[in-house]
Amino acid sequence: MTTPARNTICLWYNGGAEDAARFYADTFPDSSVGKVFHAPGDFPSGKKGDVLTVEFTVLGIPCLGLNGGPAFAQSEAFSFQVATADQAETDRYWNAIVGNGGRESACGWCKDKWGVSWQITPVALTRAMADPDPAATKRVFDAMMEMTKIDVGAIEAARRG
Repeated sequence: MTTPARNTICLWYNGGAEDAARFYADTFPDSSVGKVFHAPGDFPSGKKGDVLTVEFTVLGIPCLGLNGGPAFAQSEAFSFQVATADQAETDRYWNAIVGNGGRESACGWCKDKWGVSWQITPVALTRAMADPDPAATKRVFDAMMEMTKIDVGAIEAARRG
């Protein structure tokens, strides 16, 4: 028997936990789908035999998807923050999430079609926001505030002034 992780993120879905897990595993490296548990009996949001939970990993982080029904919705209070190496990787993840029924938000945030929030954050942005020059940091911040998906070139140009 495999020892379970000491800390696992549990994400509540209004159905679709297995589809979400498979999408994440297909989209991100170091991601996979593990055990899928079917309900042994009827439950408030499903019937015996329906997928109740699915174990999965996203970018090395152990997760459990729970098909809990409509009682609780996802919110921006929880998000996966994905550090990207360059614009191509930023575009790939952003387009995968938004292009698969998700939607754009501001400042590098987007939501997948299941309502889970994602921050697709280029390392260039993180480094620019840590610039020791307060004027550079302010320019970067102002540029970021105008963006949906982060534009690495525009962030670097703002940093340079």
